Amino acid sequence: MNSPSVPVDSPPVEPPPVHSPAPGAWEELVTAALLGTDRRTPPGCEPGREAPVALLDAAAMETVRRRAGLRPTRAAQRPQSAPEDPRPALPSAAARRLAMLLADRPGVAGGGRRGTAPDLMELLPQWLATANDHGYAPPPQSLPALLDAARGRTDLRPSALAFAGPRAVWLARLNPDWRFALRATPGGGASLPHLDDTAAVQQLWQEGLFAERVALLSAIRAHEPVAARELLTTTWATERAEDRLMFLDSLRAGLGARDEPFLEQALADRSRNVRATAAELLSALPGSALAARMAARAGACVALDHTRTTPTIGVEAPHQCDAGMERDGVVSKAPAGRGERSWWFGQLVEAAPLSTWPGRLGGRPPGEIVALPVADDWQGELHAAWCRAAVRQRDAEWARALLGSPSAAEAGGPGAVSLAERAKLLATLGAAERAEWVAGFIATHGLSEAFQLLGVCAVPWAPPLGRAVVDALNIARDAGSYPWSFSGVMGLAERCLDPSEASRLDGLLAVPDEPEDASPGAGGYWAEAFQRLVTTLRLRAAMIKELDTTSPAPPHRTTTYAPAG
Repeated sequence: MNSPSVPVDSPPVEPPPVHSPAPGAWEELVTAALLGTDRRTPPGCEPGREAPVALLDAAAMETVRRRAGLRPTRAAQRPQSAPEDPRPALPSAAARRLAMLLADRPGVAGGGRRGTAPDLMELLPQWLATANDHGYAPPPQSLPALLDAARGRTDLRPSALAFAGPRAVWLARLNPDWRFALRATPGGGASLPHLDDTAAVQQLWQEGLFAERVALLSAIRAHEPVAARELLTTTWATERAEDRLMFLDSLRAGLGARDEPFLEQALADRSRNVRATAAELLSALPGSALAARMAARAGACVALDHTRTTPTIGVEAPHQCDAGMERDGVVSKAPAGRGERSWWFGQLVEAAPLSTWPGRLGGRPPGEIVALPVADDWQGELHAAWCRAAVRQRDAEWARALLGSPSAAEAGGPGAVSLAERAKLLATLGAAERAEWVAGFIATHGLSEAFQLLGVCAVPWAPPLGRAVVDALNIARDAGSYPWSFSGVMGLAERCLDPSEASRLDGLLAVPDEPEDASPGAGGYWAEAFQRLVTTLRLRAAMIKELDTTSPAPPHRTTTYAPAG
């Protein structure tokens, strides 16, 4: 029997159709499950007692369908290898110490009592600074914890990223939590072209991101100030106002007389902030034309009053702020609560070269000028402006005159209007002179007035300053003073006192006898604080030794600390 013939052109037999899910089927099932099958019938199910079972069956089927329907994706490109770090590896003992510092999460015990345990996280900045000084590379396994620590503390980021090196940027590109490393690193870690490669420098300056351009300008300015300024002039007219301000600020490094023509042009900028910054930079150049204009204006306001029996400085503040003053950076509108004339006067004196005043005031040196009385209650305003001028012009002689003697009866001094002003003046002096002055101040006025001043002293504190601080703490303890009032200074001492002083403090570890009027339990708190201080100092000494593997161990001192007086 012949089989029936099948036409050659017959269409192939198709499989039964597969019902594709309706759009939004999964969302419908989820809605029904949330509302309940009594209120919402699942799609494709009959209402009734079997609806919950039908809902679960439909959800199971839809789950399988969703999983089976996934199409394989193209494999992602593997990340590039981490860059090499050419720096020497961290010594093993120092690596263990770093892991300990990064793992510390100090908790505060009940009532705020810290006990005698050192605060390891507060020692991390000092450890990082020392490790960076030695040029070590971190262990790779420590980088995540290091970046996490820097993420939570912005003050830690510069030293942490410098220590982490190029691999910090590599990791930051893989973890969004560490994106701050890309922002903090100019160009997100992109290396700058060699400064001799003119074409590459021009291309980056014309086409680079803002952070890359700032980094490029700063790098050129550090080596060739004139070339950096000339590069800036090529695009100055087309830059945004906020960018012009940042670029102009980079000229502070290597500021010199050859920058004056460019800065004079910036005085006519359409941005008030740019004009103010240009005026500030010009006033820091004592030989600039702006400085001469300001000297003439300020000199017209200050003179010796010869009508009095004793030499006295007379002040006649300006009566208006003209267009020339505004062009030279004087802000015409005074802050709320401030008189206009005193506001203009302070700005003129601040911007005038300090060399103006000896010739204007009878040839007297700064110390004698500051000691002169000032008529009509203008002394505070005049001296405050001189303080700002001394800080801006980095004039140590005027800073000494305005600081006065640290043992003066008044903590405010002859010229500074606040301790904040004195701290700024101290920053113009050398480290040794600064420490000696603050030590004398503490010996006279105690610690309650000295906290801001201690913040500008070099670390570790010089021996005279360290002894003055510990003396004052011991005097406060013996007087039964409230110990928590000195917690800030004690914390500074833990971080800033020379570690070699630890063995000199053993005599302060015992619980002292409490005077009748002392705060209850104060003696125990003081003993804990000094114990923590000694423990922290010895820990810092060990940290330094672990990082400095080439130097012999410092000699052990056995002398017991003896309070002064």
